[in-house]
Amino acid sequence: MAREFQRGHKAKISDLTPGTDLYVGVQIAGPGLTFDISCFGLDANEQLSDDRYFIFFNQPKSPEESIQLLGAQAGDTESFRVTLDRIPANIHKLSFTATLDGAGQMSQVGPGYIRIVAGGEEVVKYAFTGSEFTTERAVMLGDFYLKDVWRFAAVGQGFDGGLDALLKNFGGEVAEEAPAAPQPQGAAPSFAPPAQSTAPPAFGAPAAPQAPQPAPSFGAPAAPQQPVHAAPTIAAPLAPQAPAPYGQPPQQPQFGQVPGQAAPPYGQQPPPAAPFGQQPPAAPFGQQPPAYGQQPPGMPPGAPQGMVPQGVPQAGAGLQAALQPYKETATGQRWTSQNQQLMRVDLTMGGTPVLARQGSMVMYQGKVDFGYKGAGFAGRMVGNATGQEMQLMRCTGRGQVFLAEEGSHLHPIELQGDGICVSAESVLAFDESLQYEVRRIEGHGIPGGALFTMQFQGTGTVVVKTHGVPVVLPVTPTTFADCNAVVAWSAASQVIISSQVRLRRNAYPGHSGETVNLQFRGAPGNFIVVQPYEV
Repeated sequence: MAREFQRGHKAKISDLTPGTDLYVGVQIAGPGLTFDISCFGLDANEQLSDDRYFIFFNQPKSPEESIQLLGAQAGDTESFRVTLDRIPANIHKLSFTATLDGAGQMSQVGPGYIRIVAGGEEVVKYAFTGSEFTTERAVMLGDFYLKDVWRFAAVGQGFDGGLDALLKNFGGEVAEEAPAAPQPQGAAPSFAPPAQSTAPPAFGAPAAPQAPQPAPSFGAPAAPQQPVHAAPTIAAPLAPQAPAPYGQPPQQPQFGQVPGQAAPPYGQQPPPAAPFGQQPPAAPFGQQPPAYGQQPPGMPPGAPQGMVPQGVPQAGAGLQAALQPYKETATGQRWTSQNQQLMRVDLTMGGTPVLARQGSMVMYQGKVDFGYKGAGFAGRMVGNATGQEMQLMRCTGRGQVFLAEEGSHLHPIELQGDGICVSAESVLAFDESLQYEVRRIEGHGIPGGALFTMQFQGTGTVVVKTHGVPVVLPVTPTTFADCNAVVAWSAASQVIISSQVRLRRNAYPGHSGETVNLQFRGAPGNFIVVQPYEV
């Protein structure tokens, strides 16, 4: 009996079937959409180091034919034959992906699946629907990966960008003619008949020690399963509702094809203003409180309040519709804001460990290790003396880590060789590739004659946390900020402690409470970040 996998489930192939010559079927469809379904053969670093193992419509098989593209059959949009015993030692992972060819997005697809068939019997199936995605144009469906033995993982990870973006993500090079080569060569469909006719003798060879030979009939098992879901069953009731309640984001009637979804969920659309002006895609997460229903202030009062599904559609309501606005956001970038207070870092991208505040991890996916990051004796001494000590942990491995702390607003700031000064108290996490040190602010108006801050420089991202939504101001000769409210400033700014303490004024009881400020000076282009809160 076939095992039903959910996203993230993994299992050894030997626990699913004794066979090693397997059929992999992918079913994915959407009204007016065309898909390219491919298989990437990746090395131990999960890179496409040998482009002969990129199996797609223009290259339907690997050199030794351990991976073959068979075409559409048995109700599957595309199918593959994978002979695990013949895969060369330098290939450690097979990643099966689906990308859109032309306009559209993954939220428009109907119910689909990826399945494994051995000996004509379906042994495992991972089903998905368009409601699991939003504006993505590609999805990584499932992986065969080698970890002492071959295993299968249901991935279901959306990816912004199309086939070219996936190629670049896996380290491949995009040829100039690749985008313009949608000719369906006669080779692809012709592979299916020969594979089926020669299946019995060929399948017996690789798996001689195994009793049941898994390959004789490729697509027979699941023919009745997917015609039921091929049509867009709930497009009609949802399409007319998209324009009215969700007038501000792009009015795309095709969103109605997704069960219970009529608009991009919860900040998935990047047009509005960005925090700090650094990362526009991460901005719209709650810069305006009404993000719960994608209903900004000033929207028509007739739009129901609350969730994106809004409970109005005659079809598509229910648990999935209610949870849709809060699904994970995948942009294909290393750092991705999930909402105002939650940040996701993908450790599989960049290959650089992340240093984060101890205890800030709220969830993670994949194989991630958390280790103590010590500052050393000298570092502890400096931290204790200056108040800029950071209690850090090192996050390494391959997976996604979700970070948050006490509901603070989080802002990823990408540095490209420049620098920024941030108080250690306002730092949540940063790439280990960044250099950081304690910097002294000169001054003579307060006891001790100086304040201290952390300075970050190099190439990488630092995540800054604030109380509330901050404001970014340019540095002018008359720019002053309360030292308890300023969060960060450009490293090239000159900072001077300004005191309004006067002997005559303080000889009398009471004062303004604003006696010590920071004055900023610098060339055009320098900035300061101030939060609506005093620490």
